[in-house]
Amino acid sequence: MKNIKKTVVLGVTGSIAAYKACEITGSLRKMDLDVNVIMTKEAGEFVTPLTFQTLSGNKVAAGIFDMPEEWDPAHISLAQKADLILVAPASANIIGKLASGVCDDLLTCVIFATKAPVLIAPAMNTVMYEHKIVQENIAKLKSIGYHFIGPIKGRLACGTEGIGHIARSEDIIKESKRLLK
Repeated sequence: MKNIKKTVVLGVTGSIAAYKACEITGSLRKMDLDVNVIMTKEAGEFVTPLTFQTLSGNKVAAGIFDMPEEWDPAHISLAQKADLILVAPASANIIGKLASGVCDDLLTCVIFATKAPVLIAPAMNTVMYEHKIVQENIAKLKSIGYHFIGPIKGRLACGTEGIGHIARSEDIIKESKRLLK
């Protein structure tokens, strides 16, 4: 019997940590996983779709209204083929949208349309991460079955040191493997 390749849908949001998603994409591919990247508009300010297309071997999805090459509602097809949805990095914005039920871009639509596990790797400034609303949003998402990894303490883009640095790539990969079993 042929071994069926598992699919990870990787959501990349607007954070300086988006460059880490490139490393994560390469590592997932080395595990012989099919990686489909969804970039938010804000993610495109930090990394390009071409980078992820090259690393994943798949066309990058970005806009919910992008015209597909063939009729195939991307938010449904990606949601159905996902064995795992990994959001790395996850901004406070995407966490808030998910916790509030806001479904206004391709990434949130795919997450709300899937039955696959969702793993979120937050990355943001310490004060943002520790904000009561962000913490309530994370608690709410955990209570309904979303998985989280990190953030960890480290040097942040704003020049400070604190909690909010995206988890180590190898830890994100390890948790992704665990959830794919």
